[in-house]
Amino acid sequence: MVEAIWVEKYRPARVEEIVGQMGVVERLKGYLDSRNLPNMLFAGPPGTGKTTSAIALAKELFAANWKVNFLELNASDERGINVVRGNIKSFARTQALGSDFKIIFLDEADALTKDAQHAMRRTMERYTGTCRFLLSCNYSSKIIAPIQSRCALFRFKPISKEDMLERLKYIAQKEGLTLTEKGIEAMVYVSEGDLRRAINLLQSASAFGKFIDEEVIYGVVAKARPEDIRKILQTALSGDFMKAREGLRELVISYGMSGEDVVGQFHREIFNLEIPEDSKIRLADIIGEYDFRLTEGSNELIQMEALLAQFVSLGGKMG
Repeated sequence: MVEAIWVEKYRPARVEEIVGQMGVVERLKGYLDSRNLPNMLFAGPPGTGKTTSAIALAKELFAANWKVNFLELNASDERGINVVRGNIKSFARTQALGSDFKIIFLDEADALTKDAQHAMRRTMERYTGTCRFLLSCNYSSKIIAPIQSRCALFRFKPISKEDMLERLKYIAQKEGLTLTEKGIEAMVYVSEGDLRRAINLLQSASAFGKFIDEEVIYGVVAKARPEDIRKILQTALSGDFMKAREGLRELVISYGMSGEDVVGQFHREIFNLEIPEDSKIRLADIIGEYDFRLTEGSNELIQMEALLAQFVSLGGKMG
């Protein structure tokens, strides 16, 4: 028997079980109690509970009929106006089973074209008697104002370290895993507030055995330890370019990291260095320039070594 993906296996079935979004949970529970749902817009980073909240809401509202009364679409798959004219209208025009309304959940709604969003606005107006629309997005600014004004906005924040630790320990206990403190700290560091990513990482790491430490975690995600990144930065800022370059090459070979991953970790760790604040500002500016170059398709190794050269130059001015 194929084992279920843990993200689905441990997905909360009730609104009150949602992790790390206390304010959102309280508001949704209020709507559940009154059964008076507006159209909603869920906005926030990936892996923070937007889809989970939508499904949990539907399960509590519709009970056994939730699959019949709930349509989930992903706007990244179909971005154009046809998805609004086709699937959404077909579902919206029929009556709900055992309820006054259905729910249409449009995930990643910020991927819809502007024309599709304007068509969506008209559909929302037309089918208010039979449907409630629930949209989720990473950036609410990409949703046109007429749709935003028709929705109650819910802001989802990155999952806090404490909430993530609690959930990961719970899953590890259920799965019979032994997590070291450094191992779980590594998962939290790598996930950056994305609980879905953390749970997927835990499942991937479990394939290597029941004992999970930081070695396993950093090996699975092909990321360097924070201390290894800081060591390279400190070496470059001290003026030793060749040693920093050697450390960089060893890092790339050992972990198989891409240039963008390395630059991203550089950016994260400069704020943990014990250097003047104006130097951190300058470093952030330099890193932004090289991140842009990599995005444009420049040679990764050459650009990363040029970045280290900039650090060496700035380090000389700091000294």
